[in-house]
Formats: sequence, structure tokens, C-alpha cells
Amino acid sequence: MTSTTWRRWSWPVLLAYACVAVLLAYALFPVLWMVSTALKPTPEIRTAEPTFVPSRPTFEHFGLVLGQSNFLTYVRNSLLVATTVTAATLVVSTLAGYAFSRFGRLPGISLAGVAMVLGQMVPGVLLVVPLYITMNNLGLLDSLWSLILTYTTFSVPLSTLMLKGFFDQVPTEVEEAAQLDGCPPSQVVWRIVLPLAVPGLMTTALYAFVQSWNEFLFGYTFISQDDRRTLTPGLADFIGLWTVDWGALMAAASLAVLPVTLAYLYLQRYLISGIATGATKG
Repeated sequence: MTSTTWRRWSWPVLLAYACVAVLLAYALFPVLWMVSTALKPTPEIRTAEPTFVPSRPTFEHFGLVLGQSNFLTYVRNSLLVATTVTAATLVVSTLAGYAFSRFGRLPGISLAGVAMVLGQMVPGVLLVVPLYITMNNLGLLDSLWSLILTYTTFSVPLSTLMLKGFFDQVPTEVEEAAQLDGCPPSQVVWRIVLPLAVPGLMTTALYAFVQSWNEFLFGYTFISQDDRRTLTPGLADFIGLWTVDWGALMAAASLAVLPVTLAYLYLQRYLISGIATGATKG
């Protein structure tokens, strides 16, 4: 073994890899147990001596979720809400983030940024009652619009600060050069700045989508009709008054995390870049 290879696999490096492996196992164990439970037959789930690997794997719980429940309706509602919130958040946050980046010295801009940060410190549970009253006065209860408006409101502040960090990395000289080359000022942002800020846009879109997809409290409070529930509150239907259908619940949960997992795997490079840039440049 050469000295270079030995330095690469020295004790500090091996210790770091061991720590990462332990943390990874700690984080993935609940997910793996969820999938394992979804694949177990009901008697094996209720046994007094549970096992990690199913002895007789079955897809009966997945069939029950997909064929005998409103799971697909919940997925449709969640997709509608999450995609609408993502689009609205991108539009508002892009314009606001650009304004914060390019006109930060104007009066009131810094105060607005501080207000956004302070607004993120208010726990959502404290806003349930006032938002419920507001939605009731607007006639939006039992409507997906109540969730869209609420989720967008919570997504915009942090998304704006994230995009501001990306716009700060785009030199103003690039915009000035584009205008000298004949690009209209109204098109500079769309043709020059936004293509350079694609990682930030993808990070913002993923953040808004995941937040809307996983939210439970407001979805459970604002929506009472079963055919209008979103996915996360809809999973509560598998919890009965006296018993819990653990197999169906775990199967539904496994299916619910699949779209988000695939999105993370595909966009992880943008997410890492976006978090790093927002943390250092925001």
C-alpha cells in the first residue's frame, strides 16, 4: 500500500466514514422498518416478537391502499396543491428576491427582510385559529384554495431569501453588458439573470413542493370533506377509533414518500448548491 493510499485511508478518515455510516443507519432505519411493515402479512405485524425482514412478503396492503381507499384522490389533491404553490412561490420569490438583491439600499428593503425573518420564527400552530377564521370569512374552508394560499404565504419568505443569495452572485456588469448589446431592460431578468440562477430556482421549487406535500396541520384543520383532503391528513383515515391498520398505514406512507424521494435524488445537486449559496451569500 503506497503512502498516498495510506493517507487516504488513515484512521481519521476511517473514523469519519464510520460516523457517517452510523448516522445513515440511524436515519434510514425508520424508513426501512416502514417498508418492511408494509410488506408483512397482518399476523406477522401483530406478533409479540417482531422481525425486521418479512418471512412471507406480501403486497396485499398496497392493493388495499390503491384499490379500496381514497389514496389516489389524496395524491391528486396533494399534487394540485403542491404544484400550484410551487409555481406561485417561484413567481413571487423570484421578483422579490431580485428586488432585495438589486435594490437593497432603498429605504424599507432591509426592514422588509427583517420582517420576513421574524415571520419565520412564529410557530404555525399559533396561526391556526386566526387563519381558520380568515378562511371561514372568505368562504374558502373545505377548498384547496385555503391550503394553496396558506402554504404559499409560508413558503415565500424563505424562498425569497434563498433566491436573493443566488441573485447576489450574478454580477450587475452582466446585466449592463446585456443592455449595451441591445437587450431590453424588461427582458434582462428573464433572458440573462434567471438562466444563471437555475440552481436557486430548482432549490426553491423543491423546498416549496416538499413543504406543501408534507404539511399536516392546516390540511387537517381546513379540510373536512374526505374527497378534498390532501395526502398527509388523508393517511389519518387508516387510524381507527380502537385500532390501527398498520399494514395499510405503512403501505400508504411508503407510497407517499416515493415522489419526494425521487425528486430529491434527481435534484440533489441543485439542493446542495442552493443551501450552500443561501447560507453564505444570503
